[in-house]
Amino acid sequence: MAENRWQYNLETPMEIIAGVDEAGRGPLAGPVVAAAVILPDDHGIKGLRDSKKLSPKKREDLFTQIKDRADAIGIGQSSVGLIDKINIRNATFKAMQMALGRLRIKPDRALIDGDPLPNQIIPNEGIIGGDDKQDPIKAASIVAKVTRDNLMLAYAKIFPEYGLDQHKGYGTALHFKNLIEYKATPIHRKSFRPVKNNLPTFKWLSRTNRVGWLGEKLAALYLQDQGVKIEKMNQHCSPYGEIDIIGKKEDIWIFTEVKSTLKFTAEPEQKLEHSKLGRIEKTVNSYLQEHDWIHNFRIDGIAVYLGKKEPIIKHYKGIQFD
Repeated sequence: MAENRWQYNLETPMEIIAGVDEAGRGPLAGPVVAAAVILPDDHGIKGLRDSKKLSPKKREDLFTQIKDRADAIGIGQSSVGLIDKINIRNATFKAMQMALGRLRIKPDRALIDGDPLPNQIIPNEGIIGGDDKQDPIKAASIVAKVTRDNLMLAYAKIFPEYGLDQHKGYGTALHFKNLIEYKATPIHRKSFRPVKNNLPTFKWLSRTNRVGWLGEKLAALYLQDQGVKIEKMNQHCSPYGEIDIIGKKEDIWIFTEVKSTLKFTAEPEQKLEHSKLGRIEKTVNSYLQEHDWIHNFRIDGIAVYLGKKEPIIKHYKGIQFD
């Protein structure tokens, strides 16, 4: 009797691997950003390599391809406050863990550029120089770098004095020069020695007439956290004066007047009273006449109180004029 022979075609599930890398461990300013990327085996993306070895144009091109073809992308970042609190190494690990946790697909294993991740539930392996060896790590390197660069370009609109669009927060000669001249900002890492040696004091702010200047920066950062894209700071509109902050949220343009003081008093709020805002209305109208394509807009006021503790910010939306 012939023996029945059955043939089974059982496919072994492919292991899902995520590559993880960071951008921004070394800068004096800005967050550290990490990315986790899961690529299909047949991703077909040519030219993947360590992001530091690519031109900005090539990085942007590869970033677009990765977004289109990756199975999943997760982004994590650690703020300058967290960096100062737990140190840059631990803050980097934290950003990487967040990136892995934000993947819509749970990987079976993660490949980390550099050291392995401690206290991580997903099995992971550290690979020295992995951003030039493994495609998923190369892709993560590019995503992290482009994401962080775009964040720094947004900060450059708020802090044009520091050249952030050029050095992205790294310790270049230009950055050191501007740090000495303008002192550290809220986006600088106070635990890094060059920053710690150039922290502004209330005396310095008063002596250099920069109380209002710093208040405008803090107000812009506050608006950015509220989802407002900052387009321009200190836009001069002759002959009326300047608009402190111009931003946009969805399809609404937001023109913001900022008043600041070194102590908690009613002074900034008094300066934002409707009867004293005629100049602001004229300034905005002058700007709108030159930009007749802007139809949806509002005028806001922000009062900033600087003190030894965290700044107090009061936001008045949609100021109405009599």
